[in-house]
Amino acid sequence: MSSDLTPPAPPRLLVRQSRWIAEDVVELRLVRRDGLPLPPWEPGAHVELTLPSGLRRTYSLCGDPAERAAWTVAVHLAPAGRGGSREIHTTALVGRELSVEGPVNRFPLLPAPGYLLLAGGIGVTPLLSMARALAAGALPWRLVLGARDRSRLAYAEELTALGGDRVRLVPEDEVGLPDLAAELAATPPGHAVYACGPAAMLDAVTELCRTAVPPRPLHVERFGPAAGDGEDGAAAGDGEDGAADGRFEVVLRRSGLRFAVPADRSLLEAVRDRLPDVPYSCEEGYCGSCETSVLAGTPDHRDSVIGPQERATAMTMMICVSRAASPVIELDL
Repeated sequence: MSSDLTPPAPPRLLVRQSRWIAEDVVELRLVRRDGLPLPPWEPGAHVELTLPSGLRRTYSLCGDPAERAAWTVAVHLAPAGRGGSREIHTTALVGRELSVEGPVNRFPLLPAPGYLLLAGGIGVTPLLSMARALAAGALPWRLVLGARDRSRLAYAEELTALGGDRVRLVPEDEVGLPDLAAELAATPPGHAVYACGPAAMLDAVTELCRTAVPPRPLHVERFGPAAGDGEDGAAAGDGEDGAADGRFEVVLRRSGLRFAVPADRSLLEAVRDRLPDVPYSCEEGYCGSCETSVLAGTPDHRDSVIGPQERATAMTMMICVSRAASPVIELDL
């Protein structure tokens, strides 16, 4: 087995370049200040950036995995968001260093006889690196990219150059929304479906794949919480807590701490009172940054990371939205 002697990524990386790649989309290139290569990563991986304000945000790596000199992320401006994208779009970041954690891959490109990649808006970012990997191989694949208009089709030219007629661009103002049912019907049943984009699109493709005969193998990554339908991640407030009033106790084994989590506070908030450096990002249960090992007790999973079929045996939980289904839960913190 060959060994990779590349040093681990330093905790801070330099923003070498910032550029507009589509309407309301900025791309950042991050490099080591010492010029050494960055650690390898695979399509679907993401990193967590700590912005100058202290906000932590998770973004998919969308560059070429073969390029070790830089990591690339693309960020869509969300005026109604929680401030991370606005800070990236309005702050002069070139020449500054940012703390970077990762890469972590919870959306890997798994073996399949072929692939259908469905992207909506900025959801193209994890699928771009997948398209690069698939274009370099011999397996069949197609990618559908939808956006409100042509100016918002991020990486459209690069994707078209990669895949030619395998890539379908769908600007909504010209041709309407992508016909997800038709795209699935045109894809052989055994091909894997990968989707990333707005919640409405992901909910629709999830239902189409679930009700297909036979059901389609589907892999999704969300940039927001799933609908609270009990299928693809329950919204906070669903289910039962460990006590009738929603209160439960948590034990942090490595820290030797035990304390109560009241009904009106999240487990993450209570833990951060004692351990301020515990990792987190989205605080809505979809990014996986706060995933924590469970040593004892029963989690009440309310996230979009752990699939419904995995919840009964999952040994981890997302502490930003999930709670305890038992009176006490013990965590590896």
